[in-house]
Amino acid sequence: MLVRRAYIPESRRPGAFDAWPYTVPCVAELAERGLTFTAPVTMLVGENGSGKSTLVEAIAEGFDLDAHGGRAGRKYANDRPKTPLGEVIALETTPAGGRMRSGPRLRKKGFFLRAETAFGLMNAVNGGYGYWQDDTSAMSHGEGFLTVFDAMFRDRGFYVLDEPEAALSFDSCLRLVALLHELGRTGAQVVCATHSPILAAAPGADIVEVGDHGSRRVTWEELDVVDHWRRYLTDPSLYLRHITG
Repeated sequence: MLVRRAYIPESRRPGAFDAWPYTVPCVAELAERGLTFTAPVTMLVGENGSGKSTLVEAIAEGFDLDAHGGRAGRKYANDRPKTPLGEVIALETTPAGGRMRSGPRLRKKGFFLRAETAFGLMNAVNGGYGYWQDDTSAMSHGEGFLTVFDAMFRDRGFYVLDEPEAALSFDSCLRLVALLHELGRTGAQVVCATHSPILAAAPGADIVEVGDHGSRRVTWEELDVVDHWRRYLTDPSLYLRHITG
C-alpha cells in the first residue's frame, strides 16, 4: 500500500463545520477523525449526494493527481485550483508512497479517472506520449474506458476512480473488477467511489459506506445497494408500483 490515511491537519481544519463541504457528514467525519485505509482496494459506496465523489477528488489531489482526471507525473501541470477539500487534505503515506510522491516525475505512478470528465480528458490526451495510442474518439464510451484501464492501470501506483461503472456493461464491470484485484495483489492501491454492487464485490476490498450517518465499514451483504438490487431483480413491481401510479 502507498497511503495509510487521509486527514485534515489541525492547522488546516475549519473553525466551524457549517459550510460546504463540511456539511456533508462523511467530510465532517474525515475532518474530525480522518479516513484510514486498511486494504489495497477501498470501495466508497453511497447514494448521490453522499459525498463519495467529494472524498475521492480530494484524495486524488492529496496524491498530486488532478481532480479533473489524468495520470500522475504528467509533464505539464495545469493551473486549475484545487477543490476546497483538496486544498486542506493531507495523506499519511507508507515509506513506498512517500518515496513515490517526493521522487522524480517519471517515478510517479497512478491515475484518476472521473466519469464526468473522462470524455474530455480522453480527447485531449488521446495518442499523446505516456498515454494510449488507440483512437478512443472512434470507440463507444465503454470501449474507451476499457482502453484507458488497460493502458494506464498497470504499474504499482495510486489509482483513484469516481463512478467508473457509468460507461460499463455487466461484463465490462467484471473485467474492471479483475483488473482492480490484480492491481491490489501486485502492490498498487485503489480507491474507488461507486454505486455498483459488482465493483463493490471486488475480492478483498475494504467497503466504506457513506451517507447521512457519515461513513462506516460494512460487508458487501450489508450494503443498502445490494439489498435494493436483490429485491428489485426478484420483483420489480415492489418498486415500480410506487413510481408509476
